[in-house]
Amino acid sequence: MTRETLAFGGPRDVVAILGNESKNVRILEEAFSVKVTTREGWIRIEGEAEGVAKATQAFRQLEDARHRGVNIGKQELRYTVDVIGRGDGVDLATLHRQGLRPSNHGASIVARTPSQRAYVEALRSHELVFGVGPAGTGKTYLAVAAAVEAHRAQEVERIVLTRPAVEAGEALGFLPGQVEEKVLPYLRPLYDALEEMLPPEELQRYLSRGWIEIAPLAFMRGRTLAHCFVILDEAQNTTPEQMFMLLTRMGPDSRCAITGDPTQIDLPRGRQSGLLEAISALEGQQGISICEFTEQDVLRHDLVRRILEAYRRHREQAGRQANA
Repeated sequence: MTRETLAFGGPRDVVAILGNESKNVRILEEAFSVKVTTREGWIRIEGEAEGVAKATQAFRQLEDARHRGVNIGKQELRYTVDVIGRGDGVDLATLHRQGLRPSNHGASIVARTPSQRAYVEALRSHELVFGVGPAGTGKTYLAVAAAVEAHRAQEVERIVLTRPAVEAGEALGFLPGQVEEKVLPYLRPLYDALEEMLPPEELQRYLSRGWIEIAPLAFMRGRTLAHCFVILDEAQNTTPEQMFMLLTRMGPDSRCAITGDPTQIDLPRGRQSGLLEAISALEGQQGISICEFTEQDVLRHDLVRRILEAYRRHREQAGRQANA
């Protein structure tokens, strides 16, 4: 049995390292098979030598990140534990220094998993990026942040956000109002991302000056999208014809991010997803990056990750039984 005691400035420092929730200590205990005790301004770690060494490294990295201005929460704890457990990746403080800055207001938006980090790097270095994986992995949110950052850096003149207008298994019927009001339910997630990143007056300025355009995918036909950052969200619900149409709209000095979850296709039965065809056709092409996410990248409620894992196992089992 090995024991290590780490001293900090005071009780508040210990609480801050644990993301202001003492129960978060269980994340480290379960990951490294150790027992952690906190008292006043110190943390004691007990267990096998390897587990104690990794837990100690995790607490040191969390403390360093906190001193560099990082607000520690459950996701930051999980990221640090995952990185140390695998023995690869970058520490939390370095990760935050590489964050996206969509606005002068507020903190940077940072990647919280290795897959997100690779995605952010691809968004900055490639002209066409596919972000493919489960809901809650930050695909759309990070793409919007990268687009706003690119506009602030004058790399593009405007941002075009689009989605296919496909209901998730429900017929919404006739929607009253002007065109903008009719399509708002489909595009609300994109507005939500923008509202989190930009103060209201700045967002209104972007919209009123035409720097941000939000429109259904059907409105893209016949256009040339030049000098802009295009984001196609919910791309699993495009048909092959729609996907091909959008990809061939790209004009000079344009970049495009395409996000989607192949497990949530709402197209009529028998219709092929344009996202799946595009990935198959374009994989390995120069200037194109295909970034894949898994359940381990889910950053919503912890229950969402467990739901995704449970459904995956259930469907795999059902598939094996059907083929038996």
